[in-house]
Parts: sequence; structure tokens; C-alpha cells
Amino acid sequence: MLKKSHYIILIFVVLLVLVLLQLRGGIMGKLKLAISGLFLPLFGLSNSTHQWLGEAKETLVPRRELLRQIDQLRLDNQQLQLRLAQDTQLWNENSRLRGEVGWQRQTRWRVILARVIARDPANWWRSLEIDRGLRDGLGTNLAVLTADGGLVGRLQNVGQTRSQVIVLGDPNLRVSAVVDGPASGETGIIAANASAAQEEGMVDLDLLSGASNVRPGQSVVTWGAGGVFPPGIPIGKIVDTRSKEYGLSTEARVKLAANLSALQEVWVMLP
Repeated sequence: MLKKSHYIILIFVVLLVLVLLQLRGGIMGKLKLAISGLFLPLFGLSNSTHQWLGEAKETLVPRRELLRQIDQLRLDNQQLQLRLAQDTQLWNENSRLRGEVGWQRQTRWRVILARVIARDPANWWRSLEIDRGLRDGLGTNLAVLTADGGLVGRLQNVGQTRSQVIVLGDPNLRVSAVVDGPASGETGIIAANASAAQEEGMVDLDLLSGASNVRPGQSVVTWGAGGVFPPGIPIGKIVDTRSKEYGLSTEARVKLAANLSALQEVWVMLP
């Protein structure tokens, strides 16, 4: 059986229906419009939510695809860095070669450019190999210079396509030299000190007179005696001097103009 409260609700609903049936069409339409207006915001919110979820679904990228794109970007970055390093190296080499060609046009000597292709790691300051030989018109005892004209050494062994250069760091290579400047006429012999640290790029200028007045900073060039090296090739600059043999002679230390540890190209004087 229905409870009393249920009867009351049923009677209220029947009366409400009867009242609505008695309403005119205009009032009925306004009532419907008012009721529908209460629910429109909810419908609009639902539509907006569905639209936003659809756009978000199209925008979101799967994690696997994101990781693939990150790996690809990392690879592209590494390739660009490698290309930049190669381009920088080519630019530096191009600039260096253009400077060497300019020096070649200015020098009074006949020279040919050669690349350093090998060095002995245990004796890099004593010898090196270049990519020129007999087919290029080379022979033994030809002078070898740096890219800007400083003395490196001379050819010792010449093959068909490559040659060995004995450089100023070898104690067995001796070069007649003269001090340029105020002490013009002071001559001596350039030779490497076997006990000195070769990394310093230092050699000795020996057999100067006991009354020598050479000073630090003066330039030393080849003298030309002996016929191997023509006169006037830059060797280096005097660093300091000391007296030897109880004042009978003077020895000077000379900082080489050639950086023997960084040679990439050299000039070989043609006969």
C-alpha cells in the first residue's frame, strides 16, 4: 500500500498537470523556454569539454614518437658540429696556403711546397718526412724552410715520391750563421744541444769570439759558408749569452723561428 506521503505527491503531480493543461500556448512556450534556459549552460559546457578533449587528443604526441624526434635532433646536432669543425679546418688551411703562396711570390729563391706526412714520435725534433722526391726535381742537401721562410733543416734521404728532412733539432746538423744588426759580422755555428729540452725550440750559437758583443733579441741568419744553405735565411733570435773556455769564446742560446713541433707544410729550395 502507498504511504500517505506518496498520496500527497501523486495528488500534487495530478494538479500540476491539470494546471499546465489549462495554460495558454504563449504562457506554455515561455515556461518551456525558461526551463530549457536552466539547462543550456550545462549543454554548452558539455559541448566545449568534448571539443577541447578532441583538440587535445590531436595535439598530444605519443612518448615513443617524442623520443624518436629527440634522438634525431641529437644526431642532427652532432652532424652539424662535425661539419662546422671540418669547415673551420678547411678555412684555416685555405688561409694558411694563401699566405704561403703570397710569400712564394715575394721570395728571391726558387721553392716548391711540400706537406709533412710523417714524423718519428721518439725523435720528432730531429727528422720528418715530406711528400716530395726525385720526381719533383729534389736532391740531397737542399734547404728546407717554414711556410714563412724560417730555416727548418735540409734534405738527407730523397726517394722517388718522398724525402727525409734532418731538422735543426738534430745535434748532427750544423749551420754556419751570422748575427744580424749592431753586431754585424759576428759569425758562429748553430747546433742543437743534445742534453737540452727540445720542446723549448732552442739551439746554440757557438764559436763566437770571446769579445763578442751580441745581445738578446738580435736576429740570427744563415751565413752561407759551406754551400748548403744560402745566406740570409732566418734562423731565430738570441735569448742570452755566456762566456766559455775562460773567456776565450762566447756561446749564445737562440730561439728558433721555426716551430718544429707544428709543421704542416714546408718549402724546399730547388737547385
